[in-house]
Amino acid sequence: MQTHDTPKPTQNQPWRNWGGNQAFTPAITIRPTNEAELLEAARNAIKDNMAISVAGAGHSFTPVVATDGLLLDLSGMQQVTGIDSGSKRVRALGGTRISEFGEPLWKAGLSLGNQGDIDKQAIAGAIATATHGSGITTGCFSSTVTWMRLLNGHGEIVEIDENDLKQLRAAQVSVGTLGVILEVELQAVPAYYLREEISYETTEELLALWDENPHNSRHFSFLWCQAPESAALYELPTPPGLDMVGRAYTKRYWAEDLDEADGPVTEEGRRHDRAYNIYPGGFGLPFHELEYYVGVDRAREAWSALKDLILEQHPEQKYPIETRWTQADDGYISPFYKEDKVSLSVSGAPGTNYEPYLREVDKLLQEFDATVHWGKIHYLTRERADKLFPEIETFRQIRRDFDPHGVFLNAHTEELFS
Repeated sequence: MQTHDTPKPTQNQPWRNWGGNQAFTPAITIRPTNEAELLEAARNAIKDNMAISVAGAGHSFTPVVATDGLLLDLSGMQQVTGIDSGSKRVRALGGTRISEFGEPLWKAGLSLGNQGDIDKQAIAGAIATATHGSGITTGCFSSTVTWMRLLNGHGEIVEIDENDLKQLRAAQVSVGTLGVILEVELQAVPAYYLREEISYETTEELLALWDENPHNSRHFSFLWCQAPESAALYELPTPPGLDMVGRAYTKRYWAEDLDEADGPVTEEGRRHDRAYNIYPGGFGLPFHELEYYVGVDRAREAWSALKDLILEQHPEQKYPIETRWTQADDGYISPFYKEDKVSLSVSGAPGTNYEPYLREVDKLLQEFDATVHWGKIHYLTRERADKLFPEIETFRQIRRDFDPHGVFLNAHTEELFS
């Protein structure tokens, strides 16, 4: 029986993602505020053979959340649940936003090892899709997972840890197909400050130092601009009067000490502050993004080919090419499985027909055996996935064990992982 504290289900309420390119109407939406409410709703759905999907912050551009069954909105379940300074590990509920980790970790003398430009994602969604920052010596969020509690398709709560590396490698990146992530543990690092340097290299300068740049700072990335309006589309501040065509908004971060008595440096382009204050910035305007990953040995060639594709065949496309480096990891369907990768990201403007352009980008990067960001627009097929991920069948078998009736699959994920 429903009590006055139980969240009331909402029927047939439309859902739309942050970027506005994914929309659907679940049969029921429930916004639990505690684990008991979540378990009751999910177990009832499993009993009724109803599909279940979980929504975090809605930052994915792919239909990973789409369902005509039960949608669990975990925005009401955010909490850092424990920090162990000795082991440098932090636990949090699956719905906790990345932005909520910084302050409590800092008080314990710790930091997340890396972050991306956006910190509004739910940690469970960031893990499930292998979301990352940039740094050749740092991995994606998923690579830091050491323990997890989840509700599987049997309605059981399962704990996964380093004592069963096979299950852990599957759970680290699962695109939401193993179950509902209730709570997760991440490996943190000692607290650190970051010093920022923003520069505006030309195409020639970037290519000349392509191999050296990623190794000369803790974090290195750049957004190459092909048109006068490119930088503004991602809200990138640039010096007045500087022609950004053929230049890149280039970000370098070094880990350094800071005397907090003197206060942080807030000047644009040379900030110096706690790491969690430096990472996020910009990217507030909606866009529809594709992000593919190429091995470091072929990345320079792939980047140049992508640049030429834009200039020669798609001059109407104005969004920059964002380029980042990420360290290899062991997640079975991680796009960084056993290989350091360089991410090549482009976007289409909402409300325009960018599909032909992104299809051509996909075709081009196939030649470089590119893997994909599971939460961003991609055109990966089951056949291609089988060739790219040597352990994908291991992942599929574990997924079947966790969810034999496909409660946590939808049309998008079933094609890839059933």
